[in-house]
Amino acid sequence: MKKFFKILGVVFGVILIGIIGIIGLLIYGNSKIKELRKKRKELSEKVESFESTNSDDYFEYSVEINKSGDFSRGFKYLDKAIELEPTLHLGYRGWIRLRKIRDFDNALTDFNQLDSLTPNFVDAPWGENINFLRGECYYGNKDYQKAIDCFNQSVKNQKEDWADIQTFVYLGICEYELENFEKSISEFNRALKQSINTCEAHFGLAKVYHKIGNLEKAKEHILKAEENIDYKREDIYNEFLNEIYLSEILELKQELNK
Repeated sequence: MKKFFKILGVVFGVILIGIIGIIGLLIYGNSKIKELRKKRKELSEKVESFESTNSDDYFEYSVEINKSGDFSRGFKYLDKAIELEPTLHLGYRGWIRLRKIRDFDNALTDFNQLDSLTPNFVDAPWGENINFLRGECYYGNKDYQKAIDCFNQSVKNQKEDWADIQTFVYLGICEYELENFEKSISEFNRALKQSINTCEAHFGLAKVYHKIGNLEKAKEHILKAEENIDYKREDIYNEFLNEIYLSEILELKQELNK
């Protein structure tokens, strides 16, 4: 019996220590949360009154606002970050203008300014090659030849095997728009050389072959586009300029089968 009570005492002791430990952690955690909230409030006040001299303070503050879609307010702080350190933050503003706002001209201005400030260095705004992004801007403006020049420069910068596969898709689309159909076929095939599952390239090839009257090839590639739709370029936060949808694949498929 004595042994039982001894074990029971040890168990209660361990439990008590555990409870005290948990309470201590909760008190410590709560104090830390209060401390962080206080610091965040102080930083917000400093940023909103433009008292901070740290560009990252304005940049980080703007990111949260831009994520909510309030770009006019977000840019007020992002512009200040750029004023303090343009080479660090111009690329992000250009990326936002391209991806979120579709303001191609001002996005190009930002990318070009950034490039001029960093000679002999290939910038990568928000992790993407600057020439690829410039190519998308020109593509968005339907200036297909300048887009081609930028996409080719992007391939030159990164080398064939490392370039974004969508670079070749864009090249194929641009050549198609300029009615350089054989060149368009060649570019789409460069994408397929990297990955046979590139549905955008198959869709592009279906359109080209349909245009030049090769119905057999057009049907072959529209089926492959449909089969590989799960590999399409997509992002839950952004609609890409060259993004394709199953509906348009099925529409072309129906037209080819008439």
